[in-house]
Amino acid sequence: MSTLSPLQVSTRRELFVAALTSPDLASVVDLVVWVEADPSAGPVAVAASHVGQVRLHPDGRHQVVEGHDPVPSEDPMAFLPYDRECAHPGPGTSSENSYPYAASRILSLFADPTRSPDLAVVHTPRHFFPEQGGHVGEHGSLDVIQSRAPLLLSGRGVATRGTVDEHARLVDVAPTLAAMAGVPETGLRDAAGEPLDGQVLTAYLGGELLSKPRVIGILWDGAPCGDLLHLAESGELPGVARLISKGVALRGGAIAQFPSVTLTNHTSILTGLGPGRHGVLGNVFFDRATGEQVVPNNSATWHRSAEWLRPAVRTVFEMVNGVVPQAGLPRTACVDEAVDRGADYSTMAMIRDSGSSSGAAGLGDRLPDAHSSAHVHEPAHLEDSYYSWCTQVDDLGLEQMRQLWGSIDCAPTLTWWANIVSDAGHHAGGPRSDIARDSLRDSDSRLVAFLEHLDGLGITDQVTFLLTADHGFEGSDPAVTGSWRPALDSLGIPFRDEGPGFIYLLPDHDKADTC
Repeated sequence: MSTLSPLQVSTRRELFVAALTSPDLASVVDLVVWVEADPSAGPVAVAASHVGQVRLHPDGRHQVVEGHDPVPSEDPMAFLPYDRECAHPGPGTSSENSYPYAASRILSLFADPTRSPDLAVVHTPRHFFPEQGGHVGEHGSLDVIQSRAPLLLSGRGVATRGTVDEHARLVDVAPTLAAMAGVPETGLRDAAGEPLDGQVLTAYLGGELLSKPRVIGILWDGAPCGDLLHLAESGELPGVARLISKGVALRGGAIAQFPSVTLTNHTSILTGLGPGRHGVLGNVFFDRATGEQVVPNNSATWHRSAEWLRPAVRTVFEMVNGVVPQAGLPRTACVDEAVDRGADYSTMAMIRDSGSSSGAAGLGDRLPDAHSSAHVHEPAHLEDSYYSWCTQVDDLGLEQMRQLWGSIDCAPTLTWWANIVSDAGHHAGGPRSDIARDSLRDSDSRLVAFLEHLDGLGITDQVTFLLTADHGFEGSDPAVTGSWRPALDSLGIPFRDEGPGFIYLLPDHDKADTC
């Protein structure tokens, strides 16, 4: 596929930025971001809105190019304590918002040589776009609330500190899991020998791990940090509260990579790398090298996630397997998770081995009956087809966890357990809605059931836990609708808009995409 010259990209991008930052689109376009080459400083992230444009340097400097700085705050602890988040849902302007680690997150998104877009459009927090795949509850933005996932560590080898006013990043999860599972610092590198983007959260580790550690990482997809901690503190999530009582929870959570979407951050969590290095740029992106649209976040494609990882990527399962002797039992296990490469036991491997062409979407009658679930707090929520399917998947995941953990001797060194109904609940109703909070209660019920299983075996105190999510959530506003597509179409320049929000500029002879 032919490509544009750097000069052509720059010239056309300027036209697109001008169109997207028109005041007429301010209700739906929060920011437009891209990367420019600086001869003296290397790549520099740039952000623009209708109020101005700024160059964001990796060292934290903000160089305002025109107007006012559209990224006035990068405070990762913004909207805390939780009451402040509740009082200011969906900030109306970027001047009221915060964009943590803006430069490094933007630079990573644009670091892939063939998959990165030429510019990216950030939806305003309140933008409601169901005609393009949007929901009542949304994520994907650069802003702090959509980017803030929970992070807590508990159990063996973790300092007991309760809830602390601190934060981390989701790229810190893989090196932390690996270190807790016994991987030395020299092993915390990619396949090319380069350091990971994340780091081990040593400040929260204390006490002695077992000579044969047992680590369980738990992901509640889309679980917002603020609501999760609030419900745990109020006694409505006893499983989470129990973990916090034996460890530490970060009130500022863990900041997701940009975009704050599912497969980008599942991959960052389990590799310790940003998207520009691991290759999964978004839930939907375009690969110029193949000329194909890639859709990794789909029940029909989850089992193929390894196909999109860049050559230098090592998953946390591969890191752990590199130091744990193979003794006939799974060293690593990956339950209901797409990013499973290297895991000795994997739900997605079972799907691959089945030969099903429809992937996880074809599980069908092999899933438990959602209406018979012991963990559903409100049966009416099962009328939502996504919620119902996620309930089935999560119940099956709990069964797999019990089977894997029949005893401490047969348990994997590292187990990763993904749960998805929390994503369904928050998309359906938005944060703090009944269905969203019940989805957290459902997930906690499964966690309690698993902890009671470990209690029955008498091994709970021999396990180290880490619980997180892949992003946060904000509620959209059904009154804030519209699309930037007409403004871009009027330019008469070929382009693709994937996501929507990833803008790829095309040569003149290529037809503009209509997605």
